Amino acid sequence: MRHSLPLAPQFYVTAPQSCPYLPGRMERKLFTSLQGDEAQLLNDSLSKQGFRRSQNVLYRPSCAECSACLSARIRVADFKPSRTQRRVLKRNAHLSRRANAPWATEDQYALFRRYLDSRHADGGMADMDIFEFAAMIEETPIRSRVVEYAATDANDGSSDLAAVCLTDVLDDGLSMVYSFFDPDLAGDSLGTFAILDHVEIAREAGLPYVYLGYWVPGSPKMGYKAKFDALEVYADRRWQTLTSPEAFSAKTQPLSTDPIAEQVARIDLPDTMNGRD
Repeated sequence: MRHSLPLAPQFYVTAPQSCPYLPGRMERKLFTSLQGDEAQLLNDSLSKQGFRRSQNVLYRPSCAECSACLSARIRVADFKPSRTQRRVLKRNAHLSRRANAPWATEDQYALFRRYLDSRHADGGMADMDIFEFAAMIEETPIRSRVVEYAATDANDGSSDLAAVCLTDVLDDGLSMVYSFFDPDLAGDSLGTFAILDHVEIAREAGLPYVYLGYWVPGSPKMGYKAKFDALEVYADRRWQTLTSPEAFSAKTQPLSTDPIAEQVARIDLPDTMNGRD
């Protein structure tokens, strides 16, 4: 009988392209595929090192002259909502939560299209059709959930979808992969509400963190993440409490990013992928 050891993942770098967060800068990503029996283990391990999942790919920024993008997560046990965030919770208390298997629906896609057309009409997802949307939701080799928030009509029992979040379940937390909401309800701060509710889900499940993706100092799109209490960012190969957002600069620095070979060499892989017992 032949036995094969799991192969160590191979890492690649994308070609430079315009940065979607900071004007005048270029971005590139370090990435690897996420597949096979070790997918969940790899996702758990690399998420702790600043990587994010997109379908069956794990990636993190690897820009030649910029290190502004910082992976961010909330420390659930220490989190306390601000007065403004408590108002957001109260404003959306009528919404019901449904956590389902990662299966795309027409209602989700209709909401997704309205969200993109209103807020990101010129973004990278602007031309995404229903089949590509279904792939984004359903092509996941790990434990994922689609969390829906809906308002139910007391008269006829019908419900209107208000917000959706694709969420990965990690061994140490919840990772909010992608969220979208009804643009007509922008005043209800549904994006903030979804994060606050995920903190509650994680607390109920005994999970210590909620991963929010990247915080980018200097980017108006990402500034809201710094408003959450007990926030940590991954910088200099370790998680640091974000006590002062001003302490992290978005300035370019030609020597801020190590060569790719050094970056890959310092990635900690699960023991089974290193050939260790």
